[in-house]
Amino acid sequence: MAFELSLISGALVKKQAVNEVMKCNDLTSKFSLVLTEAQALALVETRSFALKGNGRIEFGGGVIDKIINEFCDSPYLSMHNYEETLHELLEIFYHYKNETLDLMSDDDLIKYMKNAFNGICQGSLELLSERELYKLARNLRYGYAPDYSDDIIELDEDEEAEYDEYEGY
Repeated sequence: MAFELSLISGALVKKQAVNEVMKCNDLTSKFSLVLTEAQALALVETRSFALKGNGRIEFGGGVIDKIINEFCDSPYLSMHNYEETLHELLEIFYHYKNETLDLMSDDDLIKYMKNAFNGICQGSLELLSERELYKLARNLRYGYAPDYSDDIIELDEDEEAEYDEYEGY
C-alpha cells in the first residue's frame, strides 16, 4: 500500500511540474518559444536525472520555470535549439549549484548564467559551463568575488609609466 501511494504521489508531483512548465508558454510564446507537453515532461525527467546525478533533492517545482522565464528572451534561443538548450541549462545549473557550495541563491546563479550566456559566451553552453561557471565556482570556493579574474593585471602608476615608455607612448 505504501509503495502504491509513493507511485501516485510521484506521478502527481511530476504532473504538477509539467503543468508549471506548460504555464511558461504564456510568456515564452511572445518570443516564439513554445514547449509541448511531451517536451515539458522530458524537461521534468532531465531535472530528476540531474538531481540524482548531483546528489541533490528539491521540493516543489524546482527551477525549470525560473530558467525558462529568465532565458526566454535570449537572442541565442530559437525554436530549433530551445528544448535542447533547456536540458543542458538544467544539467549545468544543478552541477554548479554543487560546485558553488550553494553560496549563491538559485535566482542569482540563474541570472549569472544568463548574463554570461548572452554576454561573453555569445550563446555557447560549452563556454558557459567550462569557463565562466568554472571560474565562478572557483572564486566562490576560495572566497573571492564572483567576478574576480586573476587574468587581469593591475599596474601601479610607476609600472604604467614604465610600460608606456617601453611601448613608445
